[in-house]
Amino acid sequence: MNKRLLGGLGLAVSAVLLLSACSGTGQETTDGDGGGTGDTESKGFTYAVVTHSAPGDSFWDRVKSGAEQAGSDYGVDVTYNSDPDPAKQSQLIDNAIAQGVDGIVVSMANPDGVKDSVERAVEAGIPVVTINSGLEKFKEFGAITHIGQSESIAGAAVGERLGAEGATKALCVIQEAGNIGLEERCAAAAEAFSGSMENLQVDGTNDAEVKATIKSKLQADPSIDAVLTLGGQYAIDAVGAVDESGSSAQVATFDLSEDVVSAIEAGSILFAVDQQPYVQGFLGVTALYLKSLNGNDIGGGQPVYSGPAFVTKDNAAEVAEFAKNGTR
Repeated sequence: MNKRLLGGLGLAVSAVLLLSACSGTGQETTDGDGGGTGDTESKGFTYAVVTHSAPGDSFWDRVKSGAEQAGSDYGVDVTYNSDPDPAKQSQLIDNAIAQGVDGIVVSMANPDGVKDSVERAVEAGIPVVTINSGLEKFKEFGAITHIGQSESIAGAAVGERLGAEGATKALCVIQEAGNIGLEERCAAAAEAFSGSMENLQVDGTNDAEVKATIKSKLQADPSIDAVLTLGGQYAIDAVGAVDESGSSAQVATFDLSEDVVSAIEAGSILFAVDQQPYVQGFLGVTALYLKSLNGNDIGGGQPVYSGPAFVTKDNAAEVAEFAKNGTR
């Protein structure tokens, strides 16, 4: 993340907090009930966050927490809805348009599937910010900016690192069918990897099945010496699969959780790549708030990168404190 941008946003946030002293999402705060410095009023802005998250995905819990925290900090209303089906996600976007929200944050794992709805929002004069996935299409669809990581840059960095760690044959585990961002990640990792890498499709809504599928593949091919997962919870599944299969494969992953950080400290996960989902949710709402409050367009027409950053045994302890809070 650009430090100068973060510094600017920090100043903006500090100024807003000093002026509003708001602590509930769209709620008033007074000396008697919230520790504020006086009576304040909600700004009256309402934002919808609509993602492609499937139920039970801890990564998206962090995105949601970041968005809701921004809403609380700024004194605005934030609603969060999600559906992995592009048609149903589009319906959620259309519902937000019909409700007349002041801005929409949307992830675009399947850009073409939500294109019409995103463009309808823009045509209706509703600012749109894309997060997480959709970097290649956000300008075309009319969004203000995109907040996330470049999948190609992150994937290439991981592929190079796996090679440097001595891996020669790897699996890249994809937990969402049709998610072009995940496919791009694996493709970039495979291209930069000095060995061979094969994609393995799993059902990310069923951790037991994820572990069983990885275990079966490891048992069938003992030459696999690395498993790369694209979400933190699936790394834990992969660790279990390695243990149960008797494989000596190393596990690496994208994204964090408290369990992943602990596993890195213990040595059962080699490293994790953090794209900072909490930041994606928080800055998504922040971008809309600045647009509503002051007509600002952050990013200068370019994406705002939230990652990648490597978490290894060397720095895992520093991250662990925040992972316990559910924000990393």
